[in-house]
Amino acid sequence: MSDLPEIYREIDKTEKERGRWLFAQECVFVLGAPDYTALPDTSLPEIAFVGRSNVGKSSLINALTNRKTLARTSNTPGRTQHINFFSLASVLMLADLPGYGFAKASKGEIKRWTQLIFDYLRGRPSLRRVCLLIDARHGLKDADNQVMKDLDEAAVSYQIVLTKCDKVKDEHLIEVVKKTEKTLSKHVAAHPKIFQTSSSKGMGIELLRAELAMIADIR
Repeated sequence: MSDLPEIYREIDKTEKERGRWLFAQECVFVLGAPDYTALPDTSLPEIAFVGRSNVGKSSLINALTNRKTLARTSNTPGRTQHINFFSLASVLMLADLPGYGFAKASKGEIKRWTQLIFDYLRGRPSLRRVCLLIDARHGLKDADNQVMKDLDEAAVSYQIVLTKCDKVKDEHLIEVVKKTEKTLSKHVAAHPKIFQTSSSKGMGIELLRAELAMIADIR
């Protein structure tokens, strides 16, 4: 950072302060949508958090907003069965989606919320960015690749966020990042920047706040 021209250091500092300010504002639960018809009608730009079951979506939302219980967390895969919406300072909507993949629920419930996920991702006009969460311990799986393909086809912008990075060694994390970058180069709707985070340790949270704050409708 010290090698960058002063103007770029200032821009970077401003973006971080903007992100810190925004995510320190009031964030309130709006509703939990069990199906597509129950989605809230809003003009706010929307950011969705999606990923495999138990990847850490709710924990990341709590870490970003510096709250412990805003989004419900659980060690049981499949706990989140609705799309839960949160309004941040009335300028940005956050959407916590059910996890896809393995879950401790009935086949009927899994099918229902899996369909809800894909209906939402393909057809939500206010959706500006999808944060696709990937567990750093495991890297991209087939289900993640399918979601990326669907988002490409729907022309929905998405960004990879590695979670639980504190649980892996540096060498493993470097390898996961390299493999993910190689895969992303083949996907047209993917942002090239990969965020490395740990909700429990606060790793990467400030940088992700700065990135997401640029999407907010702040005038």
